[in-house]
Amino acid sequence: MTSEPVLDRARGLWTELAAATVEFPATEGANVVVSPGSRLCPPLWTGIVVVGGAAVVTVPSRRAAALMAGAGGTLSPEELVNADRLRAVLPVLDVLGPASLCYLDRADFLPVRGVAAVEEVGYGHNGLSALLAGAGEEDADESGLADITSPAFVLSEKGDAIAAAGYQTWPRSVAHLSVLVAPGRRGRGLARVVGAAAVAHALAGGLLPQWRARVCPSRRVAVALGFQELGGQLSVRLDETVSAVLAGETAV
Repeated sequence: MTSEPVLDRARGLWTELAAATVEFPATEGANVVVSPGSRLCPPLWTGIVVVGGAAVVTVPSRRAAALMAGAGGTLSPEELVNADRLRAVLPVLDVLGPASLCYLDRADFLPVRGVAAVEEVGYGHNGLSALLAGAGEEDADESGLADITSPAFVLSEKGDAIAAAGYQTWPRSVAHLSVLVAPGRRGRGLARVVGAAAVAHALAGGLLPQWRARVCPSRRVAVALGFQELGGQLSVRLDETVSAVLAGETAV
């Protein structure tokens, strides 16, 4: 079971990224705050984060706040990060996500032993650049590997990098994990191997590992390393014209 400090640390991260005064409800529910500078979502979008059965929602305007407050009274926190359920009650134009949010308590870590050696390299390593290029733009962007601030942990085969992992250091001493495996090498457990090396490095530095997964294979790797899914994240762009009508306001 995930310890309470991990839940508190995870929630502390997202309330800080909200860039406005907001807290997760003590019981199930959602707190909505107007925060144009929120880092939960792209600019002018609405960001929804659920951790431990409660949600915080950042919106760009009072109109969106009124609408999201109504949705929060109709939908459970888990439904708020379900794009289909949200579309049923809100005028949603675009969606990013959803993604699962998984965290790892040090005591739950399941390291990988007895496998090929993982090399720790600097970000500018040629093999890492080749791996990113070979994966294609979509997969490379999804992995986030280009943005890591830690060393990279790389598995190579015949001189070519075939899998790599690292992390970005986020606020509140959180290590946001990034993992990428070459397209032709997937399904062999390599993500777990390099991911374990990056997680071990983060834990040694006193950081809280965070794994954000949009697809089932990524979630399976996280679970295999000992992560527990504590919630989810969804970003939406609302039709503010419709929002104004539904909120009983006059467009400006």
